[in-house]
Amino acid sequence: MPAINHYVFDAYGTLFDVHSAANRYAAEIGPQWERMSQIWRTKHLEYTWIHAATDRHTAFWTLARRSLDFAAASTGGLSDELKSKLMSAYRTLGAYPEVKATLTALQARGAKLAILTNGDPDMIDEAIKGAHLEGLFDAVLTVHEAGVFKPHARVYKLAIDRFDVVPAAISFQSSNRWDIAGGQVFGFRTVWINRTGVPDEYPDMPPAHTITDLTALVGLSH
Repeated sequence: MPAINHYVFDAYGTLFDVHSAANRYAAEIGPQWERMSQIWRTKHLEYTWIHAATDRHTAFWTLARRSLDFAAASTGGLSDELKSKLMSAYRTLGAYPEVKATLTALQARGAKLAILTNGDPDMIDEAIKGAHLEGLFDAVLTVHEAGVFKPHARVYKLAIDRFDVVPAAISFQSSNRWDIAGGQVFGFRTVWINRTGVPDEYPDMPPAHTITDLTALVGLSH
């Protein structure tokens, strides 16, 4: 197996906390804010899968707004003003606490780092700047270049084309188990970031490693 010197990261839910937008406005949303945020996230992912399966690619941002509308309607409704605040907050999600230190440590030892995301180019650019992660990535790859959302193989191929390596030379990190399944089938060496200790959903497409946050990645032996 080739040595690992290329680390590719999913963005939303892996580097950036997708629930930080709702958390920022929890007092205005009310006691149902966590449920609303979870529905928002779940529906957003569902929309990407349906659009990928039906070959009807669209902007991630568009689906974020549609899924927020659904989540709001499912939990009692939100004002248009509050929904606008939440959408604005979604562009500058907070990074998880260990993200910058982990990326910096990997970069310091000469690793090549990249993001591979469903997000639109302008969205991910704002997220990186908002989390002060500029200068840490050798590549920022978006599904815009593939014309389809993950877990389509065309998306994962963007990483091997960018770095000119075989899939097994890339360590792929995601907190989304379905994304890890897709990356594993593609041939990446996958690391599932299981932050909340949820049960495994895809035992026939196992990750190479499971860790609770990105800190352990620095000392991980592939």
